[in-house]
Formats: sequence, structure tokens, C-alpha cells
Amino acid sequence: MAKENNTKNSTYDESKIKTLSSLEHIRLRTGMYIGRLGDGSNLDDGIYILLKEVVDNSIDEFIMGNGNRIIVKVEGKSVKIRDYGRGIPLGKVIDCVSVINTGAKYNDDVFQFSVGLNGVGTKAVNALSEHFRVVSFREGKYFEAVFERGILKKKRQGKAEDEVDGTYVEFVPDPEIFGEYEYNQEFIEQRIWNYAYLNSGLTLYLNKKKYESKNGLLDLLDAEVGQTTIYDIGHHQSEKLEFAFTHTNTYGENYFSFVNGQYTSDGGTHLAAFREGFLKGVNEFYKKNYSGVDARDGLAGAVAIKLQNPVFESQTKNKLGNTELRSWLVNDVRSGIVDFLHKNKDAAVKLENKIMNNEKLRKELNEVKKEAREAAKKVTFKIPNLKDCKFHLGDKLGEESMIFITEGQSASGSIVSSRDVYRQAVFSLRGKPFNVFGKTKAAIYRNEELFNLMMALGIENDFDNLRYGRLIIATDADYDGFHIRNLVMTFFLTYFEELVTAGRVYILETPLFRVRNKKITRYSYNISERDEAISEISGAEVTRFKGLGEISPKEFGQFIADDMRLIKVSIKSMKDIPETLEFFMGKNTPARRSFIMENLI
Repeated sequence: MAKENNTKNSTYDESKIKTLSSLEHIRLRTGMYIGRLGDGSNLDDGIYILLKEVVDNSIDEFIMGNGNRIIVKVEGKSVKIRDYGRGIPLGKVIDCVSVINTGAKYNDDVFQFSVGLNGVGTKAVNALSEHFRVVSFREGKYFEAVFERGILKKKRQGKAEDEVDGTYVEFVPDPEIFGEYEYNQEFIEQRIWNYAYLNSGLTLYLNKKKYESKNGLLDLLDAEVGQTTIYDIGHHQSEKLEFAFTHTNTYGENYFSFVNGQYTSDGGTHLAAFREGFLKGVNEFYKKNYSGVDARDGLAGAVAIKLQNPVFESQTKNKLGNTELRSWLVNDVRSGIVDFLHKNKDAAVKLENKIMNNEKLRKELNEVKKEAREAAKKVTFKIPNLKDCKFHLGDKLGEESMIFITEGQSASGSIVSSRDVYRQAVFSLRGKPFNVFGKTKAAIYRNEELFNLMMALGIENDFDNLRYGRLIIATDADYDGFHIRNLVMTFFLTYFEELVTAGRVYILETPLFRVRNKKITRYSYNISERDEAISEISGAEVTRFKGLGEISPKEFGQFIADDMRLIKVSIKSMKDIPETLEFFMGKNTPARRSFIMENLI
């Protein structure tokens, strides 16, 4: 009855209908266009997507054979980009940066292999910037337009006889949308390097530093795996496909995949076809029937394709969905692998030795697996210390599923009581897990806790059965908590580093302090935030949280909601992993002790 009354009392008429302009919609529903917002501390934060959208337009010009130089300057919060392509047609400059679904990328004669096929990119940058300026130079003339938050403020045109054709864009992301933010130069440099690797012959400059690649994906893979390769990197390039590959002594598989220059962190059709084509090529060359697990364990690969009509599974273009590509891609990869092995006899011998060694280790591991399964008995039906969620990665509603890997029953109890049961799972560690550095994969099966964690994640054989979108390490903000965090990261980086390189592993930031009086409560994540809160809240009482278990379920619910603070675990390159793990988790106690003493604050 109450529901009927509420319906009758609510007014639904013409006054409730709203029509938003395209730019208003971008500002209101920012996530639909650029994904997350963030503050610049994460590679996927919105301010980097804005930069990417502008540079992508310049890359498209290069791909179509126009201009081989792009200049990028990032000074404070200001970004400036100049290319030397054809320049936007002068009469359409304003429309191209402010009217949705306007652009030349719908015309295959002008742009054949573009990522930005939806006509939105630069418009989103314009709408989300407090200052946006675009200047197009064509045939000795120019047209300039200046916007504020998507609204045109000034335009002018005239002669520019000394300027080379091309487009200049400068923008400042709007603090009304992004809040406090700061560009991380290392993140930008990583993106610039990717542009260089994917576009041989293009020269890019970032704050006057030069970036270029002569060997494309071969250079990318060399930078990533360095001296850890078992054999010289293989490289193949055809009209629409390029790939590079090698093996290292790590576990699992690691890939870098791209479509029209766009990094596809979740892979898709092209990556699946590469993996299948690699196995077919290996078996054809050696005239064997090796399994995919043995042939690909330790494989590091990079694959890039060019498509006229790419279909992605989201606006942020992380996964390619064009299934019709599979057949020709598999055959092209197979042919490239066979050709490389015929021409590189030394690599062919080393690769086969690697595969046979993988096969031997797998058979030995199967015996250990059998013993572990017998000991665990029904672990696949009920995993100890796991409080599961309703929807998992791959389910219709499970894209945002996550699991918190936490320490002890007290901390996990708080999370379990406050979590979203539909998408948040909890796995509780029993104190400090086993240090697996330098151990074979058999160590997982001989350690009950790590075995249970692996089974909870669904990653025993491969990552296709990964059950959660995000794996979140949630430990106390003290020395023991940091040690446990390092041990869990060592587990992932030793056996499952692809989860890290794919951006699946995170660290949960929880508050160290609660500052409050009778009216105001504020949580602080560091000492400076605490001091700022104390200065702004009169008569403040300060509580120091010593562990996650001290935070009440009601409070915890605020920290694991949609706006929780997460730090993505990332690595600059795969070649750094062995050395880093050796230093922090190995037996070099004197060197590590000296480092700690020298860096104590």
C-alpha cells in the first residue's frame, strides 16, 4: 500500500524529461567515455586517457602516411601535443573537437586502421578540460579555437606561412571532474615507448627526449625481458600482423597485445589466435604433438594487428571481440613460427630443449599434484578460509568481481561483515605465508595454504578459469603486514606473473587514523592527511588503527566500496623481476640490511 502511495505522490510529466547536450553527457557520465577518473597514481587514470586520445589522432595520421614526428610536452597540469600530419580541415576544426560523431574516421579512404572509430575521443578531452586549445595548420593557413569545459570561448583564423601542416592541441584536465591530480612522467614515458615500438619510422619527443624504434615489437620484447631470454627473440611482420616471441625460465605465459596501436590488456581474439598459431607452428616444425602447456610455459610474446573495423568489448578497448579473424591469424602466426625456426637453427634447438624440459617438469609435478589433491580431498568443493561471492569473472554480472586476500580471522571478519556479497570474496591467510622465492611450482602443492589460494583463484592450469576480476592484497599497515604483502606478491610474481602484467593484482589502502569530533569524522591514510584533518577539525580525537581487525565492519564498508583506494601492482619490465625478488626475498641478508639502514626515515 505504501508503494502505491509513493507512486501516486511522485510527479512524472514533461518537466522530468531532460535533454543533455553531448558534452554535458560526457561531463555527467565521464566513466562511459574514459573509464576511471583517479588522481594520476594509476596508469589507467583518466588524465592519461585524455593524453592518449589526442596522441592517437596523431598516430592515425602517421599510419596513413602523413607526418613522422610527434612532439609531446607535459608541464605541471598542462599537456601540449603537436603533430605534422595533414591537419584538420580548417572549416571543420570546431565540429571535430566538439560535436559527437563528427570526424573523418568513418571514411575508409582517409583512415583505414584507426582505434577511435566512434568520433568521441577529442570531444571527451575538450569537455573534460578547464582549458582546451586546438590549432590546425594547412597549406599556409591556420584555424584556432579555444574552449573552457567544452564551451567555445574564442576562434580566429589567418595566414601561417611559416608553419608546417599539422595539428596542435593543448589542454588542462578539469579539477572539477578529476579533483587533485598529478601526472606521473614514468607512466607517460611507458605510453610513448609503446607508440614508438608499434610504429617503426615514427619519432616521438616527450619533453625534448627522443623515442623511436627501428625493430618494432622485437625492441619492445627486448626491453621487457632483456638478458633473461633462452634464445634470440623471433620476429615476424606481414601487412596486418606483427609479432615477436621468446622463452624465459619463468613460469606461465606473458603477452603484450595491441590492436591499431591500442594496448589490449585483456587480450581477445588476436591473442588467442597467436597462442594457437604458436603451438601449431611448433608442432609442424618439430613434427611432434606437444601440448600447449609444455610449448608455451615461459613464453613471452608481443602481438599487434591492424583492423579496419575492430570490435571491442568496452569503451576503453581492453579486449578485442572480432571472432572472424581467428582463422587467418592462426595460419599467419603458424607460418611465421615455422619460418623463424627454419632460419634460426640454434634457437630451434634451444626451444625444443625448453619444451622437453617443461614436459619433464610437468610429469613430475603431476605426481605432486596427485598427493596434494588426496590430502586436500574435497578442497575443490569447499575451499578452507574462502568466503565466496555470488558472481565471478565471466558471469554476466561478475565483471567487477574481486577477492580480498587478507591476514587472520579478525581482519577477514570485518571485511566479510561489510562486503558486497554479490561481487566481493574474501580469502583469509593464517599468518605469514611460505616464501616461495627460488622454489619450483611443486612448493605450491606441498603447502596447504598456497594450494588453497591457487584453487580459490581458479588458476591451477591456466588463467582462462580465473574467477575474479581483481585480486586485492589487504594486510595491516605495519611491518608484519608489509612482510605478508611481500610474500603474497612473491607468490604471484614467481608463478603467476601474467596476473601482475595484466593488471589484475592490487593492494588495498586502508586508513591509519580516524580524526573526529561529535559532528565530523575523517579518515587519514598518512601522517600529513592526519595533521591536515586535526588542523581543520576543532576538538578532534585521533585514533590510530593498528590493524584491519580494529576497524569496525560499518567503517570497513566505506573503504571497500566503489571509491576504495587501490594501488595496482605493476612492474616496469619483466627483466627486473628476478633481480628484485632476489634482493628483497632471497638470502642476501647483509645487502638487504644495509639498504634498510640507509633508507630508514
